[in-house]
Amino acid sequence: MKIATWNVNSLNVRLPHVIEWLNQNKPDILCLQETKQNNEKFPHAEFKSLNWHSYHNGQKTYNGVAIISRKPLTDISFNIDDFDDIQSRLISGTYEENDKKKVRIISAYIPNGQSLDSDKFIYKQKWLTFFYKWLKKLQESHKNIVLTGDFNIAPEDIDCHDPDSWKGKNLVSDIERDHFKKILNLGFNDSFRKLNPDALDFSWWDYRIPLKRNVGMRIDHILITDSLLGNLEKSYIDKRPRGLERPSDHTPVISEL
Repeated sequence: MKIATWNVNSLNVRLPHVIEWLNQNKPDILCLQETKQNNEKFPHAEFKSLNWHSYHNGQKTYNGVAIISRKPLTDISFNIDDFDDIQSRLISGTYEENDKKKVRIISAYIPNGQSLDSDKFIYKQKWLTFFYKWLKKLQESHKNIVLTGDFNIAPEDIDCHDPDSWKGKNLVSDIERDHFKKILNLGFNDSFRKLNPDALDFSWWDYRIPLKRNVGMRIDHILITDSLLGNLEKSYIDKRPRGLERPSDHTPVISEL
């Protein structure tokens, strides 16, 4: 089972990149974030013509998450239960590998937060608090969970190009990292870091700075429950799409089970 996550930063602009990547890499699941389009404009027909199933939770101009899959998903759900939120940041569905193996797939776009003294950071903390409660409840009904998405959190200093200059700032603050650790403590594992403990690889780079300077962070993640850890074979970051014309500032992260 090959699973990928990618913040495309507007599917209107990057649909050709996504189609090309799907054809070349042939994952079983591709989770997208920041589609930036409402549900009526999502290109279901394009994906269907290529034998992909697609599911979308979107809104105009901002946010938006999707799951693209080889097999149809079941029990599709949107957003976080008991959290009144007008922003479309979560979609999940069940992938059935066979009669005995079902996996709950989640595509999440965690709020950026902007800065620690902003209202947007207060919203980020609130969102993460409700997200944690939602995940904990989800584990009562789903043993195998793959949680993917743009977390807007670099979990450790190794995940930041210059940790000293970013110390105490948004994306790397102790507050955000504590939220990330709480999720791991529920029984989730950072698949990339499990297999690449010393890798200095990033999934996002600042648009304003030449890519060759590698001013980036690893803020896109695929977390898997303990029940799937023994099946983890590969986890890596595909940097090639970041070098395309008019690319997203993020690039795909892949795990193979």
